[in-house]
Amino acid sequence: MLFGKRKRIVKRILIVEDEPLTAFDNEVMLGGLGYDVVATLDNFEDAIERLDNDTPDLILSDYRLSGQRTGLDLARAAKNRGIPILFATGHSLPEESQQLALGCISKPYSERTLKAALDAVNKHLAGEKVKTPKGFAFFASDED
Repeated sequence: MLFGKRKRIVKRILIVEDEPLTAFDNEVMLGGLGYDVVATLDNFEDAIERLDNDTPDLILSDYRLSGQRTGLDLARAAKNRGIPILFATGHSLPEESQQLALGCISKPYSERTLKAALDAVNKHLAGEKVKTPKGFAFFASDED
């Protein structure tokens, strides 16, 4: 693309985050970047209920959530529904997460890091080659 903006694949994002301040920051940052936040939830059960009624383009989820289930459980459910997921966490992730998620943003992160990660996700989903930005572990390969 020579001029103009690249068309986004991801427009609507579901946030699943159990820390209220981080959830609020994500809402504000994503809104400021032009994304539509479909909902902000803090647990697996509410996220699944929302997915039963709506299909976002991407889920931005912490690994640790309120309740018994984790972001890994959500990633399994999202993959079964064909919805990509991106982790945003300060915790180490189990190896299985690399087969379920597109990648992980390390907390704490800035709006710049979040934007770069989402730009990488959009490029990947559009079939373009991705250069992994700083602060983002990209799990998906260009063959996915």
